[in-house]
Amino acid sequence: MFDTRPQPHANHSPRAQRSHGEAAVRFDAGRLQGLRQRGSAKAQLPRVGKVPEVVFLNTSGGLTAGDTLSYRTSVSGGRVVATTQTAERAYRAEGSAAQVRVHHDVGAGGWLDWVPQETILFDHCALRRETLIDLAPDAGCLMLEAVVLGRHAMGEEIRDMSFYDRREIRRSGQPVLIEPLYLDGAILSQGPQAARLGHARAMATMVLCAQGAEDAVEAVRQVLDTPDVEAAASGFDGKCVVRFLARDGWPLRKQILRAMGVLRRGAPAPRVWQI
Repeated sequence: MFDTRPQPHANHSPRAQRSHGEAAVRFDAGRLQGLRQRGSAKAQLPRVGKVPEVVFLNTSGGLTAGDTLSYRTSVSGGRVVATTQTAERAYRAEGSAAQVRVHHDVGAGGWLDWVPQETILFDHCALRRETLIDLAPDAGCLMLEAVVLGRHAMGEEIRDMSFYDRREIRRSGQPVLIEPLYLDGAILSQGPQAARLGHARAMATMVLCAQGAEDAVEAVRQVLDTPDVEAAASGFDGKCVVRFLARDGWPLRKQILRAMGVLRRGAPAPRVWQI
């Protein structure tokens, strides 16, 4: 005989799974001193040269509502390069925004290149990301963030979304750069000029922060000529700031690599970036 009584939760929708991950790496004088990883966040340490390289990755394949992700590095002396294995993707979200927190602590005599690959935003995504780099008085960093609004080759259009991105660099606890960005459907519906994007679908900011960073401005301006990319560089108060707007992610990527080569004094891009 079959049991015809109502089953518990029979009329309830299944609860969506959420992804949570945390990865943290610590270096002292270029040597690995600590590694912690949990959930969907991982840190790979490829042997690619004299400078240690950290490749963070999110094994969940992307971000959606309620997901959380945390990357962290600590550098004391020496130089470290940190990047991501591939482009991060923010997918359609029903409910609360995905949360991403990135924190890098660069101690005395240390240097960090934080050069993650681009973030691709999909229609109806919801993402909140905060990136903080703490520098000691004599430490330095190169920071990059690149964002692409949909995949142009797939004919994707972004009509509604919620994206908050805050980047901050502090030296001795005092802010030296704060850059907030917010985009949503209401802004995008007013047209590209409302978001100050013109006809661009991709954007990026690259910041060199160190004593004498202003001296790199003229050199980087010489390579800001990739077709379909608008870019400009300025220098002030120990910073060289380069901003990019592009029609699509591919020309943006090519231009970033050229500028990165100048600001990294000819050092090759991380292997996962190379094209």
